[in-house]
Amino acid sequence: MSAPVTSEPHTARPRRTPSRLASGRIPAQAKSRRRPSKAQGPRQKRASITLTVLMTMMLLYCLVPLFWLLVNASKTKDHLYNSFAFWFSGPFALFQNIQDVATHDDGIFIRWFLNTVFYVVVGAGGATILAALAGYGLAKYKFPGRRAVFAIILGALAIPGSVLAVPQFLLFSGIGITNTPWSVIIPSMVSAFGLYLVWAYASQAIPDELLEAARIDGAGEIRIFFSIALRQLAPALITVLMFAVVATWNNYFLPLIMLSDPKWYPLTLGLNQWAAAASSIGGVPIPNLVITGSLLTVIPISAAFLYLQRYWQSGLTAGSVK
Repeated sequence: MSAPVTSEPHTARPRRTPSRLASGRIPAQAKSRRRPSKAQGPRQKRASITLTVLMTMMLLYCLVPLFWLLVNASKTKDHLYNSFAFWFSGPFALFQNIQDVATHDDGIFIRWFLNTVFYVVVGAGGATILAALAGYGLAKYKFPGRRAVFAIILGALAIPGSVLAVPQFLLFSGIGITNTPWSVIIPSMVSAFGLYLVWAYASQAIPDELLEAARIDGAGEIRIFFSIALRQLAPALITVLMFAVVATWNNYFLPLIMLSDPKWYPLTLGLNQWAAAASSIGGVPIPNLVITGSLLTVIPISAAFLYLQRYWQSGLTAGSVK
């Protein structure tokens, strides 16, 4: 009598799966999944090379003018026209040129530098403070005409500053403050972009529940702003401050219209006056002083930008993981 035939249990099939994986044989479905990644390898490599070339070209575009300034600021007036423009030549006269810039025309360059610092501190600082107050108010308070105010701000972003220069001059001329520092500072304190940026950041970064909890605890609106909201707005305020500092430091067209007395000139307008001396009647060209003065003008704003950049980068990525 033959023994009964027993069927193979159903659980025995999955046990052969580890042996197939251990033997190194990969299922066809897994192989098909890996093929697209191998095909994308050359594309990613070509994209990386293209981005590297583009970034290198942008880096050269930014650094070559600075290198040109540094090289030519170290040359004397005679060697500026008799040597290669992108390399050092002749005696190293950088420190002598700096001394000549500081002492030329009774040290007017120092006065222009202090004027520019004053415009930046008051104008850019005021623009940051006003943007913080107005942006926070628009984001967290509801009042009649709120949408109209916001629409006006968005419209102001589309208007170039050069278009408003002439109306501002006529307005300030009627008030009698042209040819004074306030004619440059007051327009610099109004930043529609900064206000919009603070409004957008406050709407997302400051929850209404946090403000309500502070009100329940008995905190007033002023204390809430300075103790809670201002700390939350720090990344946005650093960004607004950086853009306002750069815009005020490089401002040229507005001082050109508003100011006529050289003692109130900023660096941009003063260096342009030195550069125009060669084309004036009886003027003496001073190209070495113009180039050295331009180098001294670029250094502070570059240092400020690099210092504030780390706060700006941290502000742009704040809350992205959350």
